[in-house]
Amino acid sequence: MSHFPFTSYCWAVGTTSFRTVNFNIQIERQLALLDEFWNMPENKDTPWASNDIVRSDLYHFFQKNGLVVGTALRPAKDARQITSGLVDIGLIDHERRLSSVGKILLRISQSGDFSSDNLLQISADSFIYLKQLLKTSTDVDGDIARPYVVLAYALLQLGQLTDEEFTYLLPLCTTEANTKTIISGIKDLRCNNGSIDDIIVSRLMVMDNYKMARDYFISAERITESVITAVGMNRKSRAYDKPYYPFYKTLYNIVFNYDDGAVSTLYEQSKKIKIGKWWRKYLFKTSSTKAIKRDGLSALNDNIPLLSVKNESEFKRLFFEQMHLFKAKANLSDYADLNTRYFKTTDSILFVDGTVKFDVIPHCWLHDYADDILNIAFEKSADLDSDIDLFGIANYLTIDEHRLHENLKAIYNITVTTADDVRKVIHDERCARFNALVDERFDRVTLIDLLQKFEQRDDNAIRHMVTNNADIPTIFEYILGIAWYVISDRHGDILSYMNLSLEADLLPRSHATGGNADIEYQYYETSNYPAHRLLLEATLAESSNQRRMEMEPVSRHLGEYILRTGNADAYCIFVSTFLHPSVVGDFRSWKNRAYYGRNYASTNEGLKILPLATSEIKTILERKISYDKLYSIFETAYRSNEPVPTWYDYEIVNSV
Repeated sequence: MSHFPFTSYCWAVGTTSFRTVNFNIQIERQLALLDEFWNMPENKDTPWASNDIVRSDLYHFFQKNGLVVGTALRPAKDARQITSGLVDIGLIDHERRLSSVGKILLRISQSGDFSSDNLLQISADSFIYLKQLLKTSTDVDGDIARPYVVLAYALLQLGQLTDEEFTYLLPLCTTEANTKTIISGIKDLRCNNGSIDDIIVSRLMVMDNYKMARDYFISAERITESVITAVGMNRKSRAYDKPYYPFYKTLYNIVFNYDDGAVSTLYEQSKKIKIGKWWRKYLFKTSSTKAIKRDGLSALNDNIPLLSVKNESEFKRLFFEQMHLFKAKANLSDYADLNTRYFKTTDSILFVDGTVKFDVIPHCWLHDYADDILNIAFEKSADLDSDIDLFGIANYLTIDEHRLHENLKAIYNITVTTADDVRKVIHDERCARFNALVDERFDRVTLIDLLQKFEQRDDNAIRHMVTNNADIPTIFEYILGIAWYVISDRHGDILSYMNLSLEADLLPRSHATGGNADIEYQYYETSNYPAHRLLLEATLAESSNQRRMEMEPVSRHLGEYILRTGNADAYCIFVSTFLHPSVVGDFRSWKNRAYYGRNYASTNEGLKILPLATSEIKTILERKISYDKLYSIFETAYRSNEPVPTWYDYEIVNSV
C-alpha cells in the first residue's frame, strides 16, 4: 500500500493549544507565572529540555494559579504546548525563560501603564507585539514565512481583505511565488473570475504529495478502505478517514446508478465524517432528514460537478479534490481565529464589517514599502527574542513623522503638521468609528438584552455578542459606558471617559493588572445642570462580596477624586445587577459625613453616592429618559430624607 505523507500548505501564528478567551490577559498572566516559577530556588537552575518532571511541575503551578483548568493526562506535554505560542513570538526562549522582550512586556503589564510611547499612537504593549510579529516566522514544510509581514504585503497590494480571503487564502501565502499567485487570484475574484475554492485546490494540487495521491486514487482498480485512508493523508491517524469509505461508495452509487433511496443514507453517513458539515452544505438543499428521505435525488443540490460527471475517472478526481478542499477549509477556519487574536494584539489591523484592513496611521507608515517588506517576508529573523527597534528589523521600518504626514494627505486627504495634529486625527477617526459601532451593534434593544444577560450571568452569550478578549467585569464596564453615552444623547468624549483598554476595533480587552477601569463622565454646564463630573462605578459582585469589595473603594475613589481635583460637584453612581441593602445604607450615610484623606485633608461636605441597579438602567433605556431628566431625579433622591429601607424604591424606582 502506498504511503502519502501529509505536508503543510499554510501558516498559523502561535498554537491552537493556547487559544483562549481573554487572550491579552492570559499572555500577561503566563509571563508573570513563568517569571515566578523560574525564580523559585528549586527551579532556578533546572533545565527544561527533555525534563518531564519540571514540565509537569510547571503545569501544576499553572493549575494552582488558575491559568489552566482541569487535570491533564500528560501534564508535561500540556505545559510544553501551552507555552509554545510564547516561544513562537519570542516572549520566552526555548527553555521557557522570559526573553528580554518578554521582561519588558511583563513590566508594562505590572505597571498598568499601557499608554502610547510611539509615533504610531498605539499602546505600549501593542507596540511590543507589533515589533515581535514583524519578526515572527513559521516553517511550512521547509518554507519560511512571516505571517504579519505577508498580511501587510497583501493589504498594501489589495487595500483590504474580506473575512473569507483572510481565512482561506492569506495563510496559503508561504513563498514569494505563491503569494503573488494568490494575490493575483484575489484580484481575479474581485472581477468575478474564479472562486476561493478554485484557488485553494490549485494551491494544493501543485504539491507533490497531493499530485501523487490523486494520481494513485484515480488509477486504483478497486477503491478500498485502505486506499481511501491512504489518500486521505490525515495528519493524526489514517483511521480518522475510515468513514469516508462507505460515504464514497454510497455517493458513487447515487451518481452512476441514480439510487434514490441511497440519498438519506449518504446524509447519515456524512455525520460520521468529522467535517461532514462541509459535505452536507455542498451536496444537500436541506438539513431536514424527513425532506431528504421523502425527496431522494431531488434533495441534492443542482449544478454540482461531482454529481454530474460522466465517467469514473472524473468522479474520482473531483471526489479527491473536494475531500481535500473541505479538509483544508476546515483547517484554515480553525486557524483563522488564532491568527486574528495574534494580529489584533498589534493594534494596527482592523477587523470590522467583514473586512480586514490597516488602521489609518499604520497604513500611512507602511504605505510606501510594499516591495521592501516582501524582502523580509520569507526569511527568518535572528533577533526574535531580542529587544530591538524597528530599524533593527529593517531600516525602512523606522517611523518617519514627515512621511506619515505626507501619506495622511495623499491617502486620506487629511492635513497635519504636528504630532498633536496626528493624535487629534486618530481620536476623531476613532470617535467616528465608535459611533458607527454603537449604531451597528449596540442599539438600545441590544443594550437592554446585554444587561439582562449580565443579570443572568449568561457569560457565553455576552462574549459572543461583544468580545472574547475581555473578562466579563470589563465587558460590563464597557457596556455600561455605552449605555450611559446613549442616555447622555452621545454628548462628550466617551473614549476618554471610559478608562478601559480598547483594541483597534474599539472593543474592550482586559489586562492582568486591572486597576481603575471606572468611567469618569464630564458634563458641561447647561440650563438643566451645572458643570460636573460623574464617576460610574460598576460591579457584578453580589451579597457579602459586594459589601466587602465595594463599600470602601467606591467612597475612597470619589473622596480622593474630589480632594485631588477640588471639584466638589463630582458625584458617583454605583451600578450593579444586585444592590445589597447594607451597601445602599452605607452609601446613603455618606451624605452626612466628610471624607478624610492623607494628613486629614477632607471634603467640605458629604459624598454624593447613588446606587443604581441594572434593572433601572434597562427602564431608562427603554423609556428613553435622557440625562437631563436623570440629573434632577438623582439630585432629588440625594437630598431626600426618606428612610433607607424605602429610599431606593421611592426615590429611584418610582421616579424612572
